[in-house]
Amino acid sequence: MRYRVLGGTGIEVSTYCLGTMMFGAVGNPDHQESVRIIHAALDQGVNFVDTADMYSAGESEEIVGKALRDRRRREATVLATKVYFPLGEGRNRGGLSRRWITQAVENSLRRLGTEWIDLYQVHRPDPRTDIEETLDVLGDLVTQGKIRAFGCSTFPAEDIVEAHTVAERRGLRRFRTEQPPYSLLARGVEASVLPVAQRYGMGVLTWSPLASGFLTGRYRKGRPIDLSTGRPALVPHRFDPALPTTAAKLDAVEQFVALADDLGCTLPELAIAFAAAHPAVSSVIIGPRTMDQLEGLLKGAPVLLTDEAMDRIDAIVPPGTDLYAPDGVWRPAALTDPALRRRPLGDRAAADA
Repeated sequence: MRYRVLGGTGIEVSTYCLGTMMFGAVGNPDHQESVRIIHAALDQGVNFVDTADMYSAGESEEIVGKALRDRRRREATVLATKVYFPLGEGRNRGGLSRRWITQAVENSLRRLGTEWIDLYQVHRPDPRTDIEETLDVLGDLVTQGKIRAFGCSTFPAEDIVEAHTVAERRGLRRFRTEQPPYSLLARGVEASVLPVAQRYGMGVLTWSPLASGFLTGRYRKGRPIDLSTGRPALVPHRFDPALPTTAAKLDAVEQFVALADDLGCTLPELAIAFAAAHPAVSSVIIGPRTMDQLEGLLKGAPVLLTDEAMDRIDAIVPPGTDLYAPDGVWRPAALTDPALRRRPLGDRAAADA
C-alpha cells in the first residue's frame, strides 16, 4: 500500500481509505464480522478509516470504536468522521451550528471510544448557518484537542472558495480536505472542485468510486435489472434501463468492461485505479460490506493505468462529464426550490400587457 500526504496537514494516509457506511443496520449488521474486516484492512496497510455519525444512526461509529479499542491500533489509524445530517427527532439535532457541532462531536467521541478525531468533516453545506460560525467552532475543537484537522464533504467549488475567503479575512482555521463523489461515470468534479482543492492545498478523499454498483459489473446492458430489491428499489429511476440516462451509463459500462479485459483487471479494479490516478486525490474510499469484497478491492491496488488507458477512458466519458449523480449529492436551494427561480407571476413579463 502506498501513502500520500493529506493536503497540508502533514498526515500520511493510505491511497485506499476504508469507508464504513456498510457496517451496521444498513449493510452488515454483524459487529464481529465488521470488526474483522476493519482489522484485515489495517493489517494489509490501510491506515485511513472514514465513518460518519449518521451511518446506521451511529452504529457504524460504534463498530469502528470496537475495532480500534486497542491503543496501538488507534494510534496507528487516521480516523475520520462527519457531522451534519439530523439525528433523532426534534429541532437543532443537525446542521452546522455551533450548538449542534459541539454536541455532535462529543457523541462521536463517545461512540468511537477515543479521545480525539484525526479528521472531522462537515458532511454537506448548511445554507442556514454562516460559514464563519462553522469554521469558528471547528477551530475551537482543534484548539481543545478533540480534533486534529477538519474538512468538508460534497461542497461545490464556490462554497469551498467562500469558506477559504472567510477564513482568511477572519483569521480562522480553514478546511484542510474535501470529500467529493468521483468515478468513471461521475467526473463533474474535475471541472472545478478538484482544481480548487489543489489551489488551496487541500487533501481529497473521494467517495462512490464504484458508482453505487454500476462499476461492479452487477448491472449490464441487455440483462434484466431487478428494481424491487436493494438500491434499485430505493431509487428505481437511477437503474431503470428503459430510461435514456440509465442506458447511457450501461453503454459506458460495456466499454469499460472491454477496457478492463484488455488491461487484464476487473471492472472494479479499473474504477478505483482511475480515481486514485488524479493528482488532486489523496485517498479513494472503498466501502466493502463483506470480507470477500474487501479482499477483491485490495487485490486491485497494484493496477497501474498508462496514459493510453487514461486516453481510452477519456474517450468513453470525457473529462468533467457526469453520466451519473450519486445519491445524496447536495443540491443548492436555487435548483431545488422553483420559487427561487421564478418571479411572481405578474412580474415576469418584460412589458405591460
